[in-house]
Amino acid sequence: MTKSFGAMSIAQLSVLIQNGAADPVEVTEAVLEGIEAHPDQSIFTELLADRALEEAKSSSARLKAGRSRGLLEGIPVAWKDLFDIKGRATTAGSKVLRDAPVAEDDAAVVTALAQAGMVAVGCTNMSEFAFSGLGINPHYGTPHNPRSKDEPRIPGGSSSGAGAAVAAGLVPVAIGTDTGGSVRIPAAFNGIVGYKATRGRYPMGGVFPLAKSLDSLGPLCRTVQDAIWVDAAMRGLTAAPKITPSSLRQTDVIIPDNVVFDGAEAGVVAAFEQGVEWLVAEGASVTRVTIPAFDEILALMGKYGSLVTAEAFALHRERLAGPEADLMDHRVVQRTRLGQTITMPDYIAIVEARERLIAEVNRMVGDSLIAYPSVAHVAPPIAALEANDDLFFATNGKTLRNTMLGNFLDWCGVSIPCGTGDADMPVGLLLSATAGRDEALLAASLSAEAVITGDSV
Repeated sequence: MTKSFGAMSIAQLSVLIQNGAADPVEVTEAVLEGIEAHPDQSIFTELLADRALEEAKSSSARLKAGRSRGLLEGIPVAWKDLFDIKGRATTAGSKVLRDAPVAEDDAAVVTALAQAGMVAVGCTNMSEFAFSGLGINPHYGTPHNPRSKDEPRIPGGSSSGAGAAVAAGLVPVAIGTDTGGSVRIPAAFNGIVGYKATRGRYPMGGVFPLAKSLDSLGPLCRTVQDAIWVDAAMRGLTAAPKITPSSLRQTDVIIPDNVVFDGAEAGVVAAFEQGVEWLVAEGASVTRVTIPAFDEILALMGKYGSLVTAEAFALHRERLAGPEADLMDHRVVQRTRLGQTITMPDYIAIVEARERLIAEVNRMVGDSLIAYPSVAHVAPPIAALEANDDLFFATNGKTLRNTMLGNFLDWCGVSIPCGTGDADMPVGLLLSATAGRDEALLAASLSAEAVITGDSV
């Protein structure tokens, strides 16, 4: 029977590797075997077995020689298929790139985690060109949400395979990208932790873009502590900074009373409010206020179109004008072509409004954290979304709504599992902070996670 190393947290697995109870080669072989034996073969687009075993052997040799590179030595990691891996084509979830030139080098953050001793085991599936929050992919299949007990449900997107791989216990951590919610949405839907770092916190070389003014990265994993360790390695640090749980008695939390609860499922609201009650019981100060910028962002999108659509169209305009468009998911094509109607004056108006709104919200929020449900609903069934384009687009918009506000305002955020809603599916509590306050956010998230999951002491 395959050992379930992939179902452990990084912290749990690191202890076994560091004390010699588990060897990186043994761990890697078991993880690869588990992925190959898993009934859902749409979670990964490609396994990197040869590379993984080479890296595992090097890791094992370092450990035996007393030269461990740290807590992440020998830990398996999966990469969303947007990150360049040397020697393979980066597909971005699209079959039009399957025959693209292979990457000459690893993406910068792939190199960083390899230098930390981590083992790259495979590339995970995603929404085509990262342009959907649902995770449906007609080319490589749609990963099923491992938490579903009734019928196949979406994993969330665009980092669909990353979320499913961690939730299914195949790997302890997977790295995703987040332009409008693509780390936090799969984390919420799959009942795991997802950390979207402040945009620009990591080098973006070798990462296939969607909208460069919004694109950010982050890990999907089992605990906030795991995210802290991976974050440090992605920044090229040789050791993680000492981030300890902050006192909730010194934590001010703002809960918006506009937009983010509109149309929210009762089960989602109940799970979120229970989490808030636990935080308050531990001393957190909670204030419920209206954030006018939320309504203005929606109004801007209604008037001019969205920033992500404008930049995605600029990126793909030649592809959309040629024969490759016929090979793409028609829903991605349809949504991306909306950017054709966004003029340069429209784009400038959006960018200028964004700068103003970021400044206004920063003054309003200050050092407080912002909390609301990561997504207003639990993961819906796949079949109805595949069969009905109108339902697909409506659900996609609602799924992205809460998280994309943070991208527009340049926030960092952590989605923490806070219970279940309809069909016993996971709900995420999203804690966010203004740009650059990642350490404060992670410290508070450590405390919040302990309280919400019942691990506090």
